[in-house]
Amino acid sequence: MKKMVPFLSLIGLISYGANAAPSYLTRDTKGGYIVTYDYTDKAKSGWYMGARADLNLWNWENKYSVDADLTGLGSVDADKYSFEPVFGGSIFAGHTVSYFWRAELEAGYMGYFQDKDGESEFSMQIPYLMLNGYRDFINGIYIGAGLGIAMPITTMDLSPTLATTDGDNRKEYHFVPVAGIMVGYSYELDDNLVLDLRYRLSGMTGFDQRINMYDAGEASHWLQNDIDLILDNSISIGLRYEF
Repeated sequence: MKKMVPFLSLIGLISYGANAAPSYLTRDTKGGYIVTYDYTDKAKSGWYMGARADLNLWNWENKYSVDADLTGLGSVDADKYSFEPVFGGSIFAGHTVSYFWRAELEAGYMGYFQDKDGESEFSMQIPYLMLNGYRDFINGIYIGAGLGIAMPITTMDLSPTLATTDGDNRKEYHFVPVAGIMVGYSYELDDNLVLDLRYRLSGMTGFDQRINMYDAGEASHWLQNDIDLILDNSISIGLRYEF
C-alpha cells in the first residue's frame, strides 16, 4: 500500500495539470475563460515615409556648336563624361498594397556637377519627382520601377571677353521625362523603423541650351550645348518609418 501512494500522487498531479488553465487564461464568475496576452506585433496602417542619401554616377555627353570661332571659349566640339560622382538625396512617402506591393512618391536631388573648359564653365544640377512601384520578397530583397519628371538646371559661364546680349540667359531650366529600375534590400531595425539599401539605374532624355553673346568687336554670336541622354547609377542608404 505504501508503494501505491507515490504513484497515486503522481496521477493526481498529472490530472491537475491537465485540467489547469494556461497562464494566459483565467476564469470569470460564470466559469468561462478570459484570454489575456501581450501582443507586441502591432497592426500597421500600411503607410510609411523616409529619406535616402545617394552617391550618383552620371554618364552623358555635351556637344557644343557656335556660329564663329571665338577666343576664350576653349573647345567647342564635345565633352564626354563617364561615371562622374555627385552626391544627392531624396525624401519619400508610400503605402503597402496587398502585403508585397508598395506604391511610393519620391522627391529628390541627383546632385550638382561643375566643369571648367578653357575660360568657360559648365554646371548642371538635377532635381526630380518620381512615382515608384516595388515588389517585396520575404527575404528582404525588393525590385521596382519608377517614372517621373526631372528638372535639370544648366549654367554656362563664359570668358570675361564675351558677354550675353539678352540679359542673364546663361542659366536655363529644363523639364524632361525620367525613368528608372531598382533593386534593394530592407532590414527591420525594430517594429517601425526599416533600413533601406537601394541601387537604381535611371535615364532621362536629352535637351539643349543656347545663349546669345557678343565679342569685343560688338559682333553678335550664339553658343549652343546639346546635352545627350543622361544615365545615372545611384547607390543609396536610407531609413523609412512604417506607421
